[in-house]
Amino acid sequence: MAARMVRFHKGGFAATFVALAAGVAVLMTCALLVESGWRYRGEPQRYGATAAVVADRDLRVAGPTVFGETEYTTVTLPERGGVSAALTGELAAVPGVERAVGDRALAVTTPVAPDLPVTGHGWASAALAPYRLVAGTPPRSDGEIAVDARLADGRGLGPGDTTHVIAGGESRPYRVSGVVESDGAPGERAALFFTDARAARLDPHPDRFDAIGVLTEPGADRPAVLAAVRRVADGAGATTYTGDGRGLAAEPEAAAARAFVLQAGGAFGGYAAMIVVFTVAGTVGLSVRHRRRDLALLRAVAATPGQVRRMLLAEVGLLASAAAVVGVPAGLLATRYVHDELVSREFMPDGLTVRGGPLSAVAVTVAVAAVALLAAWIAALRVTRIKPTEALGEAAVERGPGSRARAVTGLVLLAAAVSLTGLTGAASGQTALGAATGMLYAFVSAVAVLAPWINQGAARLLGPVLRAVWGDSGYLAAANLRAGARGTVAVLTALVLAVGFGGTVWFLQDNLRRQTAVQSRDGILAQYALTGAAGLPASAAAEARRIPGVLAATGVRRTSVVVPGRLEAQTVTAQGIDPEGVERTMDLEVRSGSLAELRAGTVAVSTAQADAAGWHLGDRAALWLGDGTPVTLRVVALYERGWGFGDVTLHTRTLAGHTVTGLDDQVLVRTAPDADAGTALAGLARRYPAAALVDTDRLTGETARDLAVSGWLNKLLIAVLVGYAVLAAANTLAMAALARSRELALLRLAGVTRRQVKRMVHAEQAGLLGVALVIGGTIAAVTLTSVLDAVAGQRVPHVPAAGWAAVVGGTVVLALLATVLPVGRLLRTPPVEGIGVRE
Repeated sequence: MAARMVRFHKGGFAATFVALAAGVAVLMTCALLVESGWRYRGEPQRYGATAAVVADRDLRVAGPTVFGETEYTTVTLPERGGVSAALTGELAAVPGVERAVGDRALAVTTPVAPDLPVTGHGWASAALAPYRLVAGTPPRSDGEIAVDARLADGRGLGPGDTTHVIAGGESRPYRVSGVVESDGAPGERAALFFTDARAARLDPHPDRFDAIGVLTEPGADRPAVLAAVRRVADGAGATTYTGDGRGLAAEPEAAAARAFVLQAGGAFGGYAAMIVVFTVAGTVGLSVRHRRRDLALLRAVAATPGQVRRMLLAEVGLLASAAAVVGVPAGLLATRYVHDELVSREFMPDGLTVRGGPLSAVAVTVAVAAVALLAAWIAALRVTRIKPTEALGEAAVERGPGSRARAVTGLVLLAAAVSLTGLTGAASGQTALGAATGMLYAFVSAVAVLAPWINQGAARLLGPVLRAVWGDSGYLAAANLRAGARGTVAVLTALVLAVGFGGTVWFLQDNLRRQTAVQSRDGILAQYALTGAAGLPASAAAEARRIPGVLAATGVRRTSVVVPGRLEAQTVTAQGIDPEGVERTMDLEVRSGSLAELRAGTVAVSTAQADAAGWHLGDRAALWLGDGTPVTLRVVALYERGWGFGDVTLHTRTLAGHTVTGLDDQVLVRTAPDADAGTALAGLARRYPAAALVDTDRLTGETARDLAVSGWLNKLLIAVLVGYAVLAAANTLAMAALARSRELALLRLAGVTRRQVKRMVHAEQAGLLGVALVIGGTIAAVTLTSVLDAVAGQRVPHVPAAGWAAVVGGTVVLALLATVLPVGRLLRTPPVEGIGVRE
């Protein structure tokens, strides 16, 4: 019977199929991103010859204690934490270890191949891949290097040639002593080898290694050796990477890319799951509701309740299977497109490919089918529970708003949403965003559960208005809204979801991007910026200050630090500056304290970060630098412009030896109004390799463009999810309109004209749209205001008029088209024929 129902009622099941297929496709994209990130371990070829790699890439921070158990947060170190050089001897002494070799990862640039990423190493670490010489000899003096074959090929480099290498902020000629290559698959970065002594001098922290590779003796008991290596590494607070995990040690950026993909896929998967649950449940429930007459007739001719329920479940199962056949391939294609775009925009490395598929397909199909089956089961309970003789009469009468349990559940969800509003305001960063997500879920869930009462109350309030505007048609519309309060639950939920979700998430991205760009633009007082692609030494700022006409010059070093939170530790952006004359080059909008007091052992923080961490002026703030070094610093200033300049500002001496390059990223230069220092500053820029002098207007413009690129992924996924919500709303509205054939035919037989019917439908849609826009707009405003206040200190969100016009206008046009067109089709059917059509 289920197969025949689907076969002979294709139109009635089309909306359900569309909702299921689109839901599978959207969730498949998110799930496949998560699965690809979960399977990604980087490329271990840099350490292909090792049995294990000992490194320090993560920081484990203790959080609050709940029920006697301490919660821990693991944070990827933004500045490649290192391990003590003394650990090499301890690892080499482990029985079965042939040798332990320390590896330094040096930031270098080669002018002959500026487009090829290159990392410098000491020659001893060539054995870890292993690299072998294919020409020449190893480097034996400070002026010699061995280069990767990829660097030599196509650049005309060979043994005996001379090339410049930029390292440590200076460009120096080196003689190529040899060319090396590895048997493993080439990684994303080419290798360049100095002598071990030269590599140590170029390293900002010469007493530490980036990682230590462990080579075992032939015939050694590898499991026993690895267990002993782990014990030594654990005692030093380091991590042992083996197997495919060595790729995470070889490429710390792989761990960051993996975390990014997992976070992005998981976050948007959560949003998508919320929309899919509401959409699929509403569509399936509405479909079953519109077939109450069919189901009642089956009950009247002796079909048992179990048979009817099994038939409905079989129908939904068939539709879900068909939807998976369409949705899974569509999700695969969409994921590959998103992956290519992410790689081209440098969000993640090319090595992070789309992997898996069967696991994601099964999980998504089962999840969507389970939601649909549960919705069908719940929707069928009412009809199948009553007596067969009462079923037909029950089908013709609208039920009340709902049970007491439903009302209590809705009020509990509403109370939870309100409480999460307070949590969002008290939290910060990702914690605030997570609370806001929960708040959005709770608000929409409360609306879905309380929708019958909302519809009834709105109908009573809007009744006089509808009658005043549409006359008798308005009276009929108000009566329909009151009587059909439960029948329009899915319609109201879909509209609220489209307005509330779209208004919240889309405008949140716009506000955060605008906040960053505006703060950066308003806070930079300098006219010029000396930028260096290979970094600038601290002496660059001092030399700029000696140029006639220069009032101040401030070196800026970008980094990140880890700060404790009330619930979990978080990575926040930071900058290191030389505070001499900083009040003339940048305005952080200091609220208390002074940047003039900034020195080693002190810190300035944004007011938002201070509130989140509970810091006050003069407090001792405990945090971790980017390489995992714990520090306790005295707070000497609180400022407002954290989005434009970072939530933490340190003295560059505090960061010395704790960043990968140990160099400044730029120098901000302020000149006197009548000074002509541009030529001299340009000459200074030419003295540093890969440096340039730019106007700060261009600098802030590049910041805005970078933010636009970084916001691309959010806008893309948000557009997909909002598009799905819009599709759901249109689907639901069309279903509801097409199900009114008998009702509209009866009205016309009773003497209501076609024009009056159209006016009645318009009045009903105006009432529903008004309620949906008010509720959805309120949810968006509350969520948006709470999040921005928590993460950016912005109490009033910026909402462009064009944006709200697009949200409101798009919703209105959608609702009208999805209702007027189906109703127009119904009105073209003679009422005598329409009255006989099945509901």
